[in-house]
Amino acid sequence: MSETVIETISLTKEFLRDQFHVIALNEVSLEIHKGEFVALMGPSGSGKSTLLHLIAAMDKPTSGEIRVLGHNLRELNDREIAHWRNEHVGFIFQQFNLIPVLTALENVELPLKLTNLKKPERIEHATTALKLVGLGDRLHHLPRQLSGGQEQRVAIARAIVTDPALILADEPTGNLDAASGQEVLVLLAQLNRDFGKTVVLVTHDPHAAQFASKVHYLEKGELV
Repeated sequence: MSETVIETISLTKEFLRDQFHVIALNEVSLEIHKGEFVALMGPSGSGKSTLLHLIAAMDKPTSGEIRVLGHNLRELNDREIAHWRNEHVGFIFQQFNLIPVLTALENVELPLKLTNLKKPERIEHATTALKLVGLGDRLHHLPRQLSGGQEQRVAIARAIVTDPALILADEPTGNLDAASGQEVLVLLAQLNRDFGKTVVLVTHDPHAAQFASKVHYLEKGELV
């Protein structure tokens, strides 16, 4: 039986917004195994991005248990979480979140500054990651000099430069045209297939979900 890399048990997340009590996730129990490509689908407000952020330890649950890559995330302090995330998790945002005054190479190098690698090693790793996503000829371009699809590929290179076991992607094609979105999905599938990365993709697009080997649906904070 394959290794479980993500396990949630009765995971619940609640918010207070303008005096309204919102249950974003309601007792979600889920297992994701090593090497899977999983899509989380559901309408806006279904809790899929909330779940992804909890998996990445970017937020803390109200109740329930969550274990990722053998760690009980609720037992880690903020410093331990930051170190754990940088070493094990690559997160891809819908909005790219590149720093506009840094080149593609400098953007991808950023996560490596939290490691013990020296500058030449960081540059080598960042260059390799950009070549892997097909941007070996765009190392010194600023984000504004790139297309949207190229910006997202820089963001993917940044997510994989530390060689994380887990890649989490939150609507990574949401701001892209169809052709660029297809390129990003093919790249995620390649990282899963050829490099054994466990990929969790949040999407509302049925076409994007077709790249996954398993699909989970959320509605009103619950798995359906």
